[in-house]
Amino acid sequence: MAVFRSFDPHDGYVHGYSERENARLLDQASALTELLHHDTRYPAGSTVLEAGCGVGAQTVTLARNSPDARFTCIDVSVESLEAAQALARAASLGNVAFQRADIFGLPFPEASFDHVFVCFVLEHLSRPAEALASLLSRLRPGGTLTAIEGDHGSTFFHPDDADARRAIDCLVTLQARTGGNALIGRQLYPLLTQVGLREVTVSPRMVYVDSSRPELVEGFTRNTFTAMVEGVRDEALAAGLVDPEGWARGIAGLGRAAESDGVFCYTFFKGVGIR
Repeated sequence: MAVFRSFDPHDGYVHGYSERENARLLDQASALTELLHHDTRYPAGSTVLEAGCGVGAQTVTLARNSPDARFTCIDVSVESLEAAQALARAASLGNVAFQRADIFGLPFPEASFDHVFVCFVLEHLSRPAEALASLLSRLRPGGTLTAIEGDHGSTFFHPDDADARRAIDCLVTLQARTGGNALIGRQLYPLLTQVGLREVTVSPRMVYVDSSRPELVEGFTRNTFTAMVEGVRDEALAAGLVDPEGWARGIAGLGRAAESDGVFCYTFFKGVGIR
């Protein structure tokens, strides 16, 4: 769901780098904190590499959940790292260090970290298995690698709307054209086992939203998912994937799922394996 800033110059971040996108990432992280991170805790004194930290949307939760672990958070974008550092300062985090680094050329010796965490990164890479292998090489034997990814194919909503589904498909298509994979969540298990992790477990984390959960209606249905789809409007039109009227109907259809009688569902996948 795109917290990542692409490391590979041949890969593209379909959502862009605007202030609006930064705000969306923070809304997403806030809405999903308990669902995605309640079972992510690292022991005191352990070292953790967060790969693709972006604007720090996940970093704050990780560091707060494990205040006695030490986090090294990397990204290729200087602007994103500056935003992440500002967020960490505002949260008074003392256990986080930021560094500019490329996931395919990590500036750390092998077996440098006790744990690796990567969230919403693999979906934007044309070589996700190679990225995982690079990260795994920096993990100490017995350490864990945690990966979290979404899957846009898991989206369903009431009332159903063909134009809304078409708008989502535009995002999936555009991401594929940049080398990414918006359906990668369902592939986590084979990816993690392919690179040699053992005892791999993958758990689905469904976001279910109806009007009895107004914080998720606003934080996820509107400000995370619909905002993410809206963000590729210009690219979808320029690529001829949809016409302006069809696009407007699609966004309206997603908005309809946020009304008092609407329902919205999306599934994330969280995988953990041991080196």
